Amino acid sequence: MLIKHKKRSDCSENEVTDQSVYLNRRQFMKVTGGTALGLGFGNAFAALQSGNPLSPAQPLQAAFDRVIETPYGKDETPAPYDVTSSYNNFYEFGYGKGDPAKRAGSLETRPWTITVEGEADVTGVFDLDDIIKESLLEERIYRLRCVEAWSLVVPWIGIPLADVLKKFKPTSKAKYVYFETLYDPKQMPEQRGGSIDWPYREGLRIDEAMNPLALLSVGMYGSVLPNQNGAPVRLVVPWKYGFKSIKSIVKIRFVESMPITTWSTLAPNEYGFYANVNPEVDHPRWSQKEERRLPSGVLFPNVIETQMFNGYADEVVSLYAGMDLKRNY
Repeated sequence: MLIKHKKRSDCSENEVTDQSVYLNRRQFMKVTGGTALGLGFGNAFAALQSGNPLSPAQPLQAAFDRVIETPYGKDETPAPYDVTSSYNNFYEFGYGKGDPAKRAGSLETRPWTITVEGEADVTGVFDLDDIIKESLLEERIYRLRCVEAWSLVVPWIGIPLADVLKKFKPTSKAKYVYFETLYDPKQMPEQRGGSIDWPYREGLRIDEAMNPLALLSVGMYGSVLPNQNGAPVRLVVPWKYGFKSIKSIVKIRFVESMPITTWSTLAPNEYGFYANVNPEVDHPRWSQKEERRLPSGVLFPNVIETQMFNGYADEVVSLYAGMDLKRNY
C-alpha cells in the first residue's frame, strides 16, 4: 500500500540533513548473515544499534514486516541513526543530551499497557500490542524542532493518532486529550527527585489530536523505538515543539477542560500549552527565528531558518483560525 498524496510542506533536497548511510540493507545483511533472516531486518538492526536485546518472540515483528510507505517527507534525508538515538531530552533518565542513551536501558518495555479514561464510551486498560496489531504501521519522515532551537529529521514508524483515539469513541464532552508518561522511579532514576512534578504530562486539543499529521509512534528507522527515544510508544506532533511529543505513554484521558501539562506548569511564561513552532514568537531567553539542524559542526553549525508551524502550515493553520498565536503560544 502506498499513500499517493504529496504534502506541500515536504521540503526540497537542499533543506535537509545530509546523511551518508540510511539503513543500508544490503551491507547489513552481508554483515549479519542469517541472524537478520531470523529476526527480521528492522528488529535485528535495532538490537545491534541500541544495545537492547530482543526477546525470542518479538511482539512487533509482524507489524514491522508490513509498514506502509508514505510520501511524508520523502524528499528529506533523515539524520544519522546514531545522532537521533544519542542526542535526546528524556529527563526521567538525566538532563544531559547523552544521559538517556546511557541510562535508559533500565526501562522494561514489555509487557506495556495504556490506560484509557474519561469522556469516551470505550475505556479500560489495553495492551499496546493489541492496539498496534489492529492497524497497519506507516513510515513518516518528519522534522522535529526542539524549543531549544535545534532540530532533526526522523523517519518515524507509527499509527495516525486519530485512528487510535477513534477506537475509544470519545464523546462530545471530550474537548482535549491528556497523556501521561510512565512513573516508575526504579526504572527512571531522575523521578526520585528534582524540580519536575512527575509523572510527565502533556495534552492536545482534540481537533489537534485528530489532525492527520499527529502520529502515535512505536518505531523509527524501520524498527522499534530505542528506549531513549520514548519506547515503546510516544507521540509525534511535528508542527509543535518537541516537548509536546510525550514519550513512554501509559495513560490517555479524554477531558472537557484544558489539562495541566508539565512545562506549562513549571514555566508558563516560557512554555505554553500550544507550543506551536513560531519564528515570530521568541523564547524569553533566545530567538526562535533560526534552528541548528543536526548533525551540525561546532565551527560551522548547520543553521537554517525556522518555518511557521515547522513547515506544516498548510496542514494545520486552520486549527488556529482567529487565535492570537503570540498570546496562545
